[in-house]
Amino acid sequence: MFFLSREFSFDAAHRVIDYNGKCEKLHGHTYHLIVTITGDLKEDGMVLDFSILKKVVQEKVIVFLDHKYLNDVFENPTTEIVAQWIFKTLDNAFKEYNCKVYEIILFEGDNNRVSIR
Repeated sequence: MFFLSREFSFDAAHRVIDYNGKCEKLHGHTYHLIVTITGDLKEDGMVLDFSILKKVVQEKVIVFLDHKYLNDVFENPTTEIVAQWIFKTLDNAFKEYNCKVYEIILFEGDNNRVSIR
């Protein structure tokens, strides 16, 4: 089984709902995203062209989240909720290419991350 990964980043602001701490106030992050897909090796010697991986993530995720106020997109935009949405969105999109999302790793800043498989 093969695993292909690509890294992305986007900037966004949010506030965490029903939270008592500094994250309840409006603030922003640079998010780093690692998308790993899995699939079978095809006759052309690739699972998926990396340019297609980039295009799908840009069109399905990055354009919706980059420089956005995440509370306008999600009821409570925790990193876990955002990562879950990314996983579901991309897993559906990559079916067209006979691939599946294996893992999403979403970093909120440099030191905090959530992974979902």
